[in-house]
Amino acid sequence: MDITARIPQSVSRIGDALTPRFLVDADKALWPKGCERAPLWMFGMWLGPWLFLAAWGGIAAILCWGLALNQTNMNDYYGFAIWIWADLAVIALGGGAFFSGFLRYVAGKDKLKNIINYAVLIGFICYSSALLILGIDVGQPLRGWFIFWHANVHSMLTEVAFCLTCYFIVLTIEYAPLVLENRQLDRVPLFHKISHNFHEIMAVFAATGAFLSFFHQGSLGGVAGVLFGRPFAYREHIFIWPYTFFLFTWSAAAYGPCFTLLCTRIIEGITGKRLVSNDVYHLLGKIAGWMILTYFIAKTWDTVYWAMNTAPERGFHWREFYSDNAFYGVWILVVELLLGGIVPALLLVFKKTRENMFWLTVAVVLGVIGVSVNRWAMVLQVMAAPVMPFDQWALYYPSWQEVATTLLPVAYGVILISLSYRYLPVFPQERELGAGKAS
Repeated sequence: MDITARIPQSVSRIGDALTPRFLVDADKALWPKGCERAPLWMFGMWLGPWLFLAAWGGIAAILCWGLALNQTNMNDYYGFAIWIWADLAVIALGGGAFFSGFLRYVAGKDKLKNIINYAVLIGFICYSSALLILGIDVGQPLRGWFIFWHANVHSMLTEVAFCLTCYFIVLTIEYAPLVLENRQLDRVPLFHKISHNFHEIMAVFAATGAFLSFFHQGSLGGVAGVLFGRPFAYREHIFIWPYTFFLFTWSAAAYGPCFTLLCTRIIEGITGKRLVSNDVYHLLGKIAGWMILTYFIAKTWDTVYWAMNTAPERGFHWREFYSDNAFYGVWILVVELLLGGIVPALLLVFKKTRENMFWLTVAVVLGVIGVSVNRWAMVLQVMAAPVMPFDQWALYYPSWQEVATTLLPVAYGVILISLSYRYLPVFPQERELGAGKAS
């Protein structure tokens, strides 16, 4: 399918005429072999708004670093705010990388080889975005090394920092061979050998990534679960781990593949091409569906036990933790457990709906919303809910600097996906499926 057919021919001719021929030839030489891409001028127009958004976020980040965190609206109630919600959300959505890698290299699901490159790319973007957000949130990123050199061994956030850093290194190692497979770089014998040898031992990195992700995903949930002064988040324990430790890991493994499938559907819709075969969608959707279903059962049990036992033991009725305002109402519970839980689970578990691309897309969209709402509640609602008789609900309105720096990773992600798709063999089935229209 010729994607330039979507724009007037006069505009296309003008764009071609204004693009220097040597740039066009150099650009085409970098495309994956046998794959067609949009004209260079059109690609530049696509990147333009995202570069502007990234520049806006970059200015806001510089303000936060240069003028300190008074650029935010964080206060005594909200030591964690929209940044930490975005951080936890992208880490959960990036869980598709470690779980897909585990399924492909450890569990032996060979069909996933056709989407594993994209899953790694999504994971790389999500985790680098998480580290970027943390670098802004710290306020003094030049002292970020303190957490390693002066580690607080009693804090779960120390373990999170170590595992996040190590897993980002693993993702970089997994992403590097894809970069070296660029058509021009692959001609260099050294790069070709490095790329080939890395693929041979990728199972080691996939297993290491799964191990690291299990602990840092769990510890992020454990931070909320041990807040005994915040009964909305506090949970009972299994040995030393609160229930939220396991629920966070479980939800990342369940919903992370949904985000990978959603991003694949989006890029297919933009390019108008089939990039991944249906059997890959069906397999990963089926696995995600059963994971979401089991997570829904565990999360429902956890919520009921918390409402009937944990909260009353601390002198609260569960309804006191849900406000009538638009930010923290009971709708959060409904969206998380029903709309973002059981509905996508059933859509993906049943073959008839799973193999219908419309309903599969609906399911993964609802799944992404569900896990994002869960992280919203476990970060912001925890801080907003009153815990003292004289307290009131504390609403939070982020500053424009916080909004801009939260959107910065979105722009960065779109730019990196665009460049990777254009110049790297991200989708091995693209040539096989040809330019068939995405269904």
